Amino acid sequence: MWNRLNKSMMFCQMMFGLSFYGVMVILTRFFLEDLQYNEADTMMIVGAFSSIGPLFAIAGGFIVDKFLGSKRALTFSYISFTLGYALLVFGASIKSVPLSLVGIALASYARGLMSPSYPSLYKRTFQSQEDFENCYPINYSVNNIGALLGQYLYPIFVLGIGFTGGFALSAVMAALAVVVLFVFNKPLVEVGENIDKDPVPFKQMAMFIVLTIAMLGMVFFMFSDMETGQYVVYAIAASAVLYFFAQMFKATRSEALRMGTILIMGVLTTAFFVYYGQMMTSMTMVTINTMRGELLGFIPLAPEASMALNPLWCIVAGPAITAIFTSMEKRGISWSTATKTSISFILAAAAFGVLTMAVKGIGEDVVISPNVFLVIHGFLAFGEVIVGSLVVAFILSVAPKRMEGFSVSLFYIAMALSGIVGAVISGTVAMEKGQEVTQQFVQTVYGNYFGMLTMAAVAMVAVALVASVIVRRMLAAADDCDKEGEVATPAMA
Repeated sequence: MWNRLNKSMMFCQMMFGLSFYGVMVILTRFFLEDLQYNEADTMMIVGAFSSIGPLFAIAGGFIVDKFLGSKRALTFSYISFTLGYALLVFGASIKSVPLSLVGIALASYARGLMSPSYPSLYKRTFQSQEDFENCYPINYSVNNIGALLGQYLYPIFVLGIGFTGGFALSAVMAALAVVVLFVFNKPLVEVGENIDKDPVPFKQMAMFIVLTIAMLGMVFFMFSDMETGQYVVYAIAASAVLYFFAQMFKATRSEALRMGTILIMGVLTTAFFVYYGQMMTSMTMVTINTMRGELLGFIPLAPEASMALNPLWCIVAGPAITAIFTSMEKRGISWSTATKTSISFILAAAAFGVLTMAVKGIGEDVVISPNVFLVIHGFLAFGEVIVGSLVVAFILSVAPKRMEGFSVSLFYIAMALSGIVGAVISGTVAMEKGQEVTQQFVQTVYGNYFGMLTMAAVAMVAVALVASVIVRRMLAAADDCDKEGEVATPAMA
């Protein structure tokens, strides 16, 4: 039974990767060409689409913990994906900005609902925590197989079936995930939390519906006015952290110490995903403006599809990282998650160092080979898998059970915050409509920007190593509290 449940969940993850990232990779040209947005506004929209979903994991965490449970929440999320992509179909068919924004708002909310519910339910399809931690990076690779195929193929599909057909394809795939969740409903409910097994009271369902409508309205507003909407992101992130702090004061000392490590990892996650978010914003514009030629000399690659190189590498990185760290642990070498995160910043520094050299050394033809971006995405992908898979597993290992969903949502809030921050700073390299791409522009504007990011990544390596020492001491102190038999004393008592 366990094996069948694992596979059903991975199928849903695959459908998410194919449909969501396929939509995301064609959104840039959709907004630039069909909806006539400029580069700066397009980068904000696409950056927000990649990050606002994780932001609303905060609402998803509450819904999972208090209203629906992980199984119901996951089912609702895929239904919302289906409806959101369907609205994008209508929006693209009549070139309607409002309909298109409602569609991506619904898909963003669905991602926020899925983010805490999927890992929580997926964990329960394993018989032990160790099996889950060892397999979660592989699940991350499954997601990236979907992302690879979606990001590489969708720009090709659009040439034949248009943006409308691409969005319709995503709606079909999301609907298939809904079917699988209904087929496996009974066994998934059996391994789920107690809240999954009980019927939802009318009052809780009504609150869920009201919360959903409110969240959709907020997301639509943010997409409609990103200049103001970014401050909503900052406010929500700050509120979430304050709420988490309040819960720490009510917790036992050992729980509070472990919760504190989650906040530290959240800061590191935010910093790293500012780099990851550049793929959807500044790096996509660089590829559209400069990348020409075939990958490895024979593989056709559309400029906006260069993001597909990231999941290509992630497919390799997931099993490789699992094998490396498992082998180290068998030899008695155990690094904290924060120490492993410092490696991610080394990789980010290498990626943007290569990109800086490429743009500063660009020739008069203003062309960069796809092979350069293959190397860049390779470094970033290994860093992403370390942070994206191991930090979630770490949070689930230290979070109090009563706040498991909310604690996981903090990881996605960190991703959302980083996405908005990354999109905002990316706007500094946006070109005006009709502006010519010149060698001087690429060398100075792009070169200075990516050089700055490279130096900041080097500094973050040191920050992550210091954080590693702090996290290790906090966890040791929490273990000491447990050994002393402390079970109910509030942290601030």
